[in-house]
Amino acid sequence: MSGASGWESDRNASLLTDLYQLTMLQAYWREGLADRAAFSLFFRQLPRSRNYLIACGLEDALRYLEELRFTEEALEYLRGLGFFSRPFLDWLADLRFTGDVFAMPEGTPVFPNEPLLEVEAPIGEAQLVESFLINQLHLQTALASKATRVVAAARGRKVVDFAMRRMHGADAALKGARAFYVAGVDATSNVLAGKLYGIPVSGTMAHSYVQAHPEELDAFRAFVRLYPDTILLVDTYDTLEGVRKVVQLSRELGGDFAVRGIRLDSGDLALLARQAREILDGAGLDEVEIFASGLLDEHGIARMVGEGVPITGFGVGTRMGVSEDAPTVDLAYKLTEYAGVARQKLSPGKATLPGRKQVFRVESDGVAERDVLAGRDETLAGRPLLHPVMREGRRLPSASPTLEEIRARAAEEIAKLPEKLRSLEPADPPYRVEVSDALRARAERLRARFEGRARR
Repeated sequence: MSGASGWESDRNASLLTDLYQLTMLQAYWREGLADRAAFSLFFRQLPRSRNYLIACGLEDALRYLEELRFTEEALEYLRGLGFFSRPFLDWLADLRFTGDVFAMPEGTPVFPNEPLLEVEAPIGEAQLVESFLINQLHLQTALASKATRVVAAARGRKVVDFAMRRMHGADAALKGARAFYVAGVDATSNVLAGKLYGIPVSGTMAHSYVQAHPEELDAFRAFVRLYPDTILLVDTYDTLEGVRKVVQLSRELGGDFAVRGIRLDSGDLALLARQAREILDGAGLDEVEIFASGLLDEHGIARMVGEGVPITGFGVGTRMGVSEDAPTVDLAYKLTEYAGVARQKLSPGKATLPGRKQVFRVESDGVAERDVLAGRDETLAGRPLLHPVMREGRRLPSASPTLEEIRARAAEEIAKLPEKLRSLEPADPPYRVEVSDALRARAERLRARFEGRARR
């Protein structure tokens, strides 16, 4: 395409797919395969360091499905590839997503083999959207799941997203900031994310600002004149000397001193925080907070909080922004029904369960005990987790919660998990997910039928 900007948008998102989705789509079209299909998006196993994942990214998935279309510019590009016939491209020009979607609401804890969403549509439409749906739900689910651990480790202390600069591209930085906020992170340094999503933005100063002034104290004086209630970065040269300069500034300003806190960004954060607190308290600055950043993750934060280190907030960047210990989730999008007939994949290690699904969460006294993965037509004890969110290609009114509502839901749902799952340590035994008797029997019958055919 001419004039490519390098940015994904609603106009070109139809091409943000794998080539084989389009070649299969043409094959379906040529063969006249257009019956309704059901696809399930799920993950097979948890990363070793996770006790649960948080479903996230549905908002972007639904927007994509509503806006999906091939512009003339996109069709011109496809025409030039030489893979597609003119009649097919003419048909593609009128293609819209007309299917239904059932999904777990964003913020729901989810476990292996449970569908985050299911798509029901003519098979070509349902097939085409696979790559984009996995891309969006994978990123946001992985990052929200990491962020819940950081928030849990902080135990109510403020957490700010500092991750943008080392995240994997602009889309990840935006969608990641949203996922972090869903998971309970309080604010972001990402200004565009603040504008687009209404997330509170937060920031202080960089070392370069201090270095640009003749003296560290000169930098502090100048910054405080412009931003009286700021947080001052004190570790550009000598951290404790930097803290003492904050004390000196407080004496200069007297009653006009309104600095909210100091930030530590390097060195032994626990030791320096204790020493800084002693200096500040000794000068009567007990209301000046200590904020820490610098290669933090949930384990470092939990250790400092557990040891009573006097830090009141954390800026968390790279290790949360790329979900360093578990950067990928084994998401899959598989056909489970076509033309009213259940379908099943039998590949070793990748077998699937047939048919459309429902997940029932069984709770006792408000605490989750187990999940039961069942067929959509079953009614079992427990709270159903999959809900209709799109009908005939249009989002349902109930599927448009605000970001604040999603965030509140995530906090509520996480609080319902057993304490061992909310721990940073692996739960032993892990949370129990059962397969209903009816779904298991259906899978066994289908397997026997396919194996019987294979022996003929």
